[in-house]
Amino acid sequence: MRPLMCPKGGQDVKYLRRLIWYICTRLLILCCALGLATMAFYFSMNATNIYIIVKDGMAKRAQVVMLGAEENLTNYFSTACQERDAQLTEARNGQSPYQLYYNITGFDHRITLDSFWCWPWDDTARAQVTERIPAIDGKMKSSMKEEAAAAGYEDTTPQWQSAQYTVLLGRENGQWHIKNMSLNKAITDE
Repeated sequence: MRPLMCPKGGQDVKYLRRLIWYICTRLLILCCALGLATMAFYFSMNATNIYIIVKDGMAKRAQVVMLGAEENLTNYFSTACQERDAQLTEARNGQSPYQLYYNITGFDHRITLDSFWCWPWDDTARAQVTERIPAIDGKMKSSMKEEAAAAGYEDTTPQWQSAQYTVLLGRENGQWHIKNMSLNKAITDE
């Protein structure tokens, strides 16, 4: 009995090996491309959610401080973060100068997300945020003019201190919350 031999000295095995290698490399490239696309999708989704939470949360915080609005900030801030915020605590106790001495009717709130990073699989994120309120509409309460003057306030509404913050966020049950805000630097508007 003759042993089985590949015709043409093993050429068919060589072509089969090349075909398998071609298919495997293309599958590997496809898997890498799909993996990168998935990571980009989740990164973008997290970026959008974080931007909305920071923008809306900081705007609601400014409303509470300036207008004394009874806003529920637990959709944006953790309870511990709200308790550590001196401006927020002062405003909720009715001690904010905006509430004491002025009738604020509106303001122009601007947030710039300078940078942020969050791995798609991580439940924490860090963002650099710049907050500005360039215009505040309001006037001094006529009944508080003497008290305001004694406290060092003028007829025009005081400027909001523009600042850059480092914001730490955490995701719980699929929802992002601001866990901590630390002041990086105060910004003087010109």
